[in-house]
Amino acid sequence: MPVQIPLALVYGAPYHGLPKDLYIPPDALEVYLEAFEGPLDLLLYLIRRANLDILDIAMAPLTAQYLAYVEAMRASNLELAADYLLMAAMLLEIKSRMLLPRPRKVAEEDGDPRAELVRRLLEYERIKAAAAALDRLPQAQRDFQPVTVWLTEEVMERLPGVSVQDLQAAWLGLMQQARVTQHHKLKKEELSVREHMANILRRLQGAGFVDFRDLFDVAAGVPVLVVSFLALLELAREKLIEMSQGAVFAPIYVKLCAPIEPGHEPA
Repeated sequence: MPVQIPLALVYGAPYHGLPKDLYIPPDALEVYLEAFEGPLDLLLYLIRRANLDILDIAMAPLTAQYLAYVEAMRASNLELAADYLLMAAMLLEIKSRMLLPRPRKVAEEDGDPRAELVRRLLEYERIKAAAAALDRLPQAQRDFQPVTVWLTEEVMERLPGVSVQDLQAAWLGLMQQARVTQHHKLKKEELSVREHMANILRRLQGAGFVDFRDLFDVAAGVPVLVVSFLALLELAREKLIEMSQGAVFAPIYVKLCAPIEPGHEPA
C-alpha cells in the first residue's frame, strides 16, 4: 500500500486533507504596491514602463493608469498625499482640454496643454539622474571608514629632523599606491600593532638607515598599511627608533636608536 504524504505538519501531527472549518478572513490577502517618491515619480514610472515618448504623451492611457494606481492605494487604506490627488486633477484637466474641440486661434494661443507637465517631468528626471549619480559616489560610513592618525607632541619630540608635512605626504603617497593595487575580496583579518612593531625592529636590525617607504608593503592593502604606520609611531614614542631627513622634501630615513638584543622585541 503506497505511503500517503501529508499535506502539512501542525505541531508534529500530520494532516492529509484540508480542514473543513478552514476560514480565511477577507483582509488576509494584502497587495503590496511599489513605493514612489511622489506623483512625478509615479508618472515617470508609468511612462517608462509603457515605452511612451515623454515629449508626446498619450494622455488617455496615462491618466487611466495613474487613476488606477491611486484607487489601489485608496482601497488598501493607504494615506494619500494631497500631491497625488492634485496631479490626478491636473491629468484630468489636460485630458479634457485635449478632447474638447477648440477654435484654431485659441488653440494656437494656449499651446499644447501637456507642455507644463512635460517640462516638470524632464526636470524631475534630470534631478533624479543627478541624485543617483551622487549616490554612486563613495560615501563615508557606507563605502569606507575614515582613519585619523594624531601625532602627539611626545612623538614629534623624537622626530626633530623630520618635517611633519613631508611625513604626511609620504604616508598619503603610500595610501594612493595601495588604492591602485587594492582588490575587493572581503575577509576577516586580525591585525596586531605589537606584531608589526616587532617586524619593523627585525627589518631595521643591522640595516642602518632604511627608507621610510621600504618599511611598508603596499600590496598588503590599506588596513595593513594603517597598522604598520601606527606601529612605526609607537616605536618612535617608545624611543626605539629615530627618523631623520636631510632637508625639506628629502626622503625620510628610519634607523634603530640602539641594537635590540634577541628576545627583547615587543611582544
